[in-house]
Amino acid sequence: MKILKSIFSEYIILIILVFSLPFVGCNCEPNVKYSYHPPEQSNDGFEVGSLEEVNIDSALLKKAVDKINCGDYDEVHSIIIFKDNKLVFEEYFQGHRYKWDSENHHGEWIGWNKSTPHGIKSVTKSITSTCIGIAIDKGFIKSVQQSIFDYLPNHQHLKVDGKEKITIEHLLTMTSGLEWFEWGASLSSETNDIVGIWFQDKDPITFILEKPLLNNPGTTFNYSGGNSAILGEIIKNATSMELDKFSEEYIFKPLEIDSANWVVRYNNGVIEAGGGLEMTPRDMVRIGALYLNNGIFNNRQIISKQWIEKCTTPYSNNMNIDIPGHDSGNHGYSYSWWLKSFSKSGKEINLNKAVGWGGQEIIVIPELNTVVVFTGGNYIPIVRVSEILEKYIIPAIN
Repeated sequence: MKILKSIFSEYIILIILVFSLPFVGCNCEPNVKYSYHPPEQSNDGFEVGSLEEVNIDSALLKKAVDKINCGDYDEVHSIIIFKDNKLVFEEYFQGHRYKWDSENHHGEWIGWNKSTPHGIKSVTKSITSTCIGIAIDKGFIKSVQQSIFDYLPNHQHLKVDGKEKITIEHLLTMTSGLEWFEWGASLSSETNDIVGIWFQDKDPITFILEKPLLNNPGTTFNYSGGNSAILGEIIKNATSMELDKFSEEYIFKPLEIDSANWVVRYNNGVIEAGGGLEMTPRDMVRIGALYLNNGIFNNRQIISKQWIEKCTTPYSNNMNIDIPGHDSGNHGYSYSWWLKSFSKSGKEINLNKAVGWGGQEIIVIPELNTVVVFTGGNYIPIVRVSEILEKYIIPAIN
């Protein structure tokens, strides 16, 4: 009987401990209490200011930072807020570098800072789209309505079975109609086409274009890094410049971005135009500022206002799309930019954003004259930056 009582007592204690764990997590007290300070003034052309200057409530942002420091959002590596053309909030956290072939895709543990470039994953697609827009502005490409094969001289043998109807616009909007299996498989698995492309001997553009045409181009959304890879090849052939050289000349130099690096190339040297870029979060802000200000940076029109409008208008039936691994649904999709609306004080607020695996985001909110940038390492957990945005950042903006 004494043994039974002892076992029962231990069981009760265990139950109490198990049920108390969630409450311990919810009441976490970070080791160091966060205290807001304006961003550091650097010699990088950014004007810095304070939250008070632009009417943002620091108390709400303090709560967000404390929760991040408690691990409530797993790995958020940075948050930057750029409002009224001033950098007013900039915080960095600890976390892992990306490493594909390790547990949770986590490599070295570091303290992130403003000088550390971050892999921006599919945010790259929005920058490749920007390159297409500039190539059209400059006359290298005539129109998004052109067949992709107008700019693929080495792949004319694949212009068959209706694929000649695929236009540049269809690639930009993920409506090419080509078979592509990316969202339904793990990014650790060769069955995922964006991973499998690395485990075959073909030229990557050939691998993509040999896929069967499953839907009429322009009718069906299917997220495909393959589409972006073809866009990179189109830029190379249309401009006689590799994507890295073109982006350096027409985007990064004009925007005073010096950290951008196309670090991922396929085995034959083709640049990974859908996810191969890294840059610092501050330089990500410059991309957002370009879109916030209708294509103008430092009083210079870098890309046409018409292209910005295309990127902020959902394409055809590209609506009500859930992004796998993210906490927010009902997005629209345009020219490689995501779109979403929400309500603030009874008013509809629209945003457009570049989104990358793991929690990389450039969020542009024109009605609030604001850009928000996140980086992170949540390659396996659900990315919940939308919760941070809508629960703490948006309500803090007065």
